[in-house]
Amino acid sequence: MDVLKLVLLLQRARDAAFSKIASTGFARFGARTRILLPFRVGNAHRIAIGSDVLIGPGSWLIVPRLDGPTPTIVIGDRVRMNQTSISAVQSVVLEDGVAIARGVYISDHTHGFDQPDVFIRDQPLDRVAPVRICRGAWIGQNAVIMPGVTIGAGAVVGANSIVRDDVPPRCVVAGAPARLIRELAA
Repeated sequence: MDVLKLVLLLQRARDAAFSKIASTGFARFGARTRILLPFRVGNAHRIAIGSDVLIGPGSWLIVPRLDGPTPTIVIGDRVRMNQTSISAVQSVVLEDGVAIARGVYISDHTHGFDQPDVFIRDQPLDRVAPVRICRGAWIGQNAVIMPGVTIGAGAVVGANSIVRDDVPPRCVVAGAPARLIRELAA
């Protein structure tokens, strides 16, 4: 066995062991789900993860406040995400079969920035609204999903898009802000 194969085998074993140990801290953690290191999580007990999920290295899931409903982040079965950041205070739901490319940011809230003498990070949350990404949607690299957005089943969000409005099912959107590019066959 060459060195590269050995290193990859050891990484897989490490990630499987980490996933097994970390699974007990989540609200739900489905069978055959893997979290690849490095990984950051805040308030895992408010996050439910389905079966056969793959959370890629460099991902970050955080529930920064504990006054909302639980679970606050819900990830369905067979979701794949790669270096994804999700921050939720009310609700972010990824339904089954969602695919998320590298560098995607999803949040159900924003910080206020109306007080010039207060650091933005210290200002109260300005907009809080649930986010839902429906079954089988695909989110392209470096996309940003804003509060209050629903992305329909089977929809595609182009790379580098900023989605601030709902996306209908089986549609392709792209741009900053994202606009309808075309409808997909049903």
